[in-house]
Amino acid sequence: MADDRTPIVTLGGVEKHFGAVHALDGVDLSVAAGECVGLVGHNGAGKSTLMHILAGIGMPDAGSISIGGVEQGSYTVGLAQRLGIRCVFQELSLCPNLTVAENTHVTHASIRGIGWRGRAAALVVHKLDEVFPGHGIEARDVVADLPIGKRQMVEVARAFTVTQDPLKLVILDEPTSSLDAHTAGQLLAFVRRATGQGISCILISHLLGEILETANRIVVMRDGKVVASDRASAFDRDRLVTTMGGAEQHKKTVRDTKAKVRGSTPVRVSARPKLQADAAQLIAHRGEIIGLAGLAGHGQTRLLLDIFNASSRRIPGVEVTMPVALVAGDRQTDGIFPLWSIAQNIGIRSLKRLRRGPFVASDLETQFADGWRQKIGIRSPDLDNNILSLSGGNQQKTLFARALGSDASIILMDDPMRGVDIGTKLEVYDLIRAEAQTGRTFLWYTTETEELGHCDHIYVFRNGCIVADLDRSELTEQKVIQSSFAEGAA
Repeated sequence: MADDRTPIVTLGGVEKHFGAVHALDGVDLSVAAGECVGLVGHNGAGKSTLMHILAGIGMPDAGSISIGGVEQGSYTVGLAQRLGIRCVFQELSLCPNLTVAENTHVTHASIRGIGWRGRAAALVVHKLDEVFPGHGIEARDVVADLPIGKRQMVEVARAFTVTQDPLKLVILDEPTSSLDAHTAGQLLAFVRRATGQGISCILISHLLGEILETANRIVVMRDGKVVASDRASAFDRDRLVTTMGGAEQHKKTVRDTKAKVRGSTPVRVSARPKLQADAAQLIAHRGEIIGLAGLAGHGQTRLLLDIFNASSRRIPGVEVTMPVALVAGDRQTDGIFPLWSIAQNIGIRSLKRLRRGPFVASDLETQFADGWRQKIGIRSPDLDNNILSLSGGNQQKTLFARALGSDASIILMDDPMRGVDIGTKLEVYDLIRAEAQTGRTFLWYTTETEELGHCDHIYVFRNGCIVADLDRSELTEQKVIQSSFAEGAA
């Protein structure tokens, strides 16, 4: 990294307004060749808005954009691509009805002529092999058929693929949010290799350890402004959290909470993975927080969906004794209603209590949603705004509000903290613990090993089977990793 060189990109005094909301308020940012800049801040701080502008998707209301020392006038996605600027967004941009190879062609139009599919396939698979060894993805796979983690891998590989246009800067907006720890480690190792070869990166992540270990320099944003910029070695986790604002006084007391004695309360959920007809099953009791661990795509989400479906119809091997709600991790596909307002998205699971006569009463719906906006900290000036007006993290908060505001006694969480900032995570952890103490049962699949420490009991999955059954007192990262890769049950 060499900060004295001409920067690859320079943003000067960038402003962006959405009505009365100042999403960006005079932001300055530069990135040098071969530099990895870690960009952090709470949800709504302006990080993704700034990256949309740098990628050419949005236009600033004021300010300048310079690439390679040349100020750009009319700046578009196509121009950004030609100048070597790529972006991997938190919300995936792949075309679900196309194959992996065809999606590569979409952003690399120079791959054309007879045999273009074969060339596109070779390029993207080569890059997948380089970034994610053992990925298990084929170029002919239709994107809609891939789990979200593998879609994220394709998105990353496509961005780093080089064809006719140069590759100078890759923006990675929460690139590991849907990846398990092993796959995330592969990506971050590749980022370090790429920057060592002169490619620049902007890394946005709410996993502060990833930022501290990978970035050369860290920029902190708060309320649409840059509030700190320094070399990564000048930060530690506490300084980052304090600079971001809030949550620095939060005390981690969860591990001091005594886990419940197994079997002391009526069973609310019992389920056995479909591939494991005569072996271990998942058991969840009243008031327990049950963690589902292991590498992504090994049956955790499938079992959660079986449990969700068993609340309304018979599913062999699954018994559910109370109402169920689901907090989806893939919010764009499985969570939000994109044409509805924020209030409607929160209230959809609680329509019975929001009716006046046969119809939903808008005042009751707004009152209900506003209560949860305040309780869970959803950042929006108007709950009648469309759900897509919210940042990704705030959209995820609406899914929590929908589930926790419902009558469900069993809450299923499918890796729900993707793209959620550290302050909100800590608040939600406390909320989950408080709700469990009232008797609610939580089944929590997470790709973040640290989050398993908030669970009373943990089941580790491998190849669609439960291979380890751990009490919280037995939990170590080494045990989870060993079980994830072991051939037999632990």
